[in-house]
Amino acid sequence: MMRPHRYELLVYWSADDGVFVVEVPELPGCTAHGPTPSKAVENADDAVELWIETAREVGRPVPQPRLRRVTTA
Repeated sequence: MMRPHRYELLVYWSADDGVFVVEVPELPGCTAHGPTPSKAVENADDAVELWIETAREVGRPVPQPRLRRVTTA
């Protein structure tokens, strides 16, 4: 499955929350979570789209993706 973006995704298990968490380091504050790694990444794809849409609406610059690595737990 191709993602609509090429931002680095950091996926890890959060024992405190009981979910997989995804952080998008290049987009400050852009995170998501899910019960499985694949669902967390799917949710992160939605979060990235919303982050970019909101940034454009408020005139904030959208950084170009630097990496194309996916890290999974």
